[in-house]
Amino acid sequence: MDQQKTTDYVSWVVLLALVIFAMEISFFHPGIVFSVLFSAGLIYIGRKKWHRKLGKIAFWLGCVGLVVHVFTMITVRFLLVALLLYAIIQFAQSKRRPAVIRPEMETSHAETELVFRRPLFQNMLFGRQKTPEYAYEWSDVNIQTGIGDTVIDLSYAVVPKGEAVIVVRGWIGNVHIFVPYEMEVSVVHSVLFGAASIFSRETERLWNQTFIYQTPAYETAEQRLKIITSMAIGNVEVKRI
Repeated sequence: MDQQKTTDYVSWVVLLALVIFAMEISFFHPGIVFSVLFSAGLIYIGRKKWHRKLGKIAFWLGCVGLVVHVFTMITVRFLLVALLLYAIIQFAQSKRRPAVIRPEMETSHAETELVFRRPLFQNMLFGRQKTPEYAYEWSDVNIQTGIGDTVIDLSYAVVPKGEAVIVVRGWIGNVHIFVPYEMEVSVVHSVLFGAASIFSRETERLWNQTFIYQTPAYETAEQRLKIITSMAIGNVEVKRI
């Protein structure tokens, strides 16, 4: 399925999902929105009162209720079927036309000459990605992930002077970034639920938070790394190696 067909497929799925959702809350389950909001309210109250036993009970009741209500929706079932159908089509096409990766550089002789560089990482819905365990030329990372871990090890990277950039946005998973001692670092992290370990600073639990840390000499360093991560559920770890 090429890019244009994939975009059209996603557009139709989203449009049909919106129509089904509108019909569902209008004719079949008019109270589903209230049920979902009620479960979300229990989760919110439970988080606020987490130190008390009643808060923990409210939190887990809200989680169970939210999962039950969401997966009983016709709209969610439709999206799951559409996702499964898409995965089957992709698998079938990959068998017929397997992707061939060629490491050579490709140039475009247009009015302005452009040089194609293959990125270190690709967007992935499921799976784990890791940098190679041999010397490689650095290329800035900007990816979106679904479910899975991302491991970026700069100890083997040939990083030019200036600012290198890593941007990772994902749903569920962990991000591990290993940085050489001589490199100054800035970390911007946002998460709905998870934990973080930035060098010697560790947090046990983060709930819908954003923070920024940077090493003291970051602004004036010749070689520096800017890390931007955003996760729904997951942990981020940045450590020296």
